[in-house]
Amino acid sequence: MSSSASPPIRIDDPADPRIAGFVSIKERDLTGRQGRFIAEGTVVLRMLAAAHRSNSGLGAEAILLLESRVPGVEAILAEFPADVPVYVAAAPVFDAIAGFNIHRGVLALGRRDGVAGRDALLASLPATSLVLAACGISNHDNMGSLFRNAAAFGVDAVLMDETSCDPMYRKAIRVSVGSVLTVPFAREGSAASLIERLQDEGFAIWGLSPAGETDIGGIPPARRTALLVGTEGEGLPPAILKSIRTARIRQRPGLDSLNVSMAAGIALHQVALINDRI
Repeated sequence: MSSSASPPIRIDDPADPRIAGFVSIKERDLTGRQGRFIAEGTVVLRMLAAAHRSNSGLGAEAILLLESRVPGVEAILAEFPADVPVYVAAAPVFDAIAGFNIHRGVLALGRRDGVAGRDALLASLPATSLVLAACGISNHDNMGSLFRNAAAFGVDAVLMDETSCDPMYRKAIRVSVGSVLTVPFAREGSAASLIERLQDEGFAIWGLSPAGETDIGGIPPARRTALLVGTEGEGLPPAILKSIRTARIRQRPGLDSLNVSMAAGIALHQVALINDRI
C-alpha cells in the first residue's frame, strides 16, 4: 500500500469507540447524521476519494473494511490522506458494528461541510448551464437515480426544495453510484422560491408532466435550461405547472405516468442532445 494511506487498524470489539460513527447504520440513517454520511461500496469509496481531493467540501473521516476486502481496495485507500484512519474487522465483528450484513464490506464515514448554499451555487454556475430541479421527492432510490442521470447527462447542479429527502442518505448515495458526491447540489427553501431564483438567473424552466403542453422533443436549445420534476405519484402541483412552461414524454395510453427518475433521464438526455452537452 502507498505510504500516503493510513495503515489498517484492526478492530476486534464492536463497541470500540474509534468506530462509533459506523454503529447501527440503518437506525442512524433514519434519525439523521448532522452533516455526516455513510459511503458504501468500492465505486462510491473511489468517488469519495476524488471528492476529498477536489476540496469540494466533502471528505472522509474514517474507513471501515471487511478484512477480506483490503487487498482489492489498496489503490483507492492510497488516494486518501494519511490522517484518515482505516479500520478492518472480521465478518462477525463487522456485522455487529453495522447492525446488519453488508456484503460489500466497504464503508466510509464522510462529512459534508463548507459547501455553497442554493443562491451561491446558482451564482457560481457557468453562463451555459443545465440544472435539474426537484420538488417533494420522498423516495431515496428515486433521489439516487436522479443524481445518476444528472451525472450521465452533464447537469451542472441539482436543486431541491426543502420537502425533498436528503440525497446524503446512504441508500441514495449507493443508488447514485456515488454521483451525489460529484454533482453539486443544494436542498433548501420552497418550490416557489426555487423557481423564482431560477428565473432570476435567466433559466428557461420546463416542468415535466404527462399533461405538458409541449412534446419533450420540442424543447428549444437555450443557454440555460432547468428541468423541474415533482413528487412521486402526484407530480408537480397545478399552481407550479401554471407558472412555467411544461413538457410531456409521449407514451402509449393506459399508464398514468413514468417513474420520476425515468422521466428525468429521458428529458435530460433530450435537452443535453439539443444543447450539444453529450
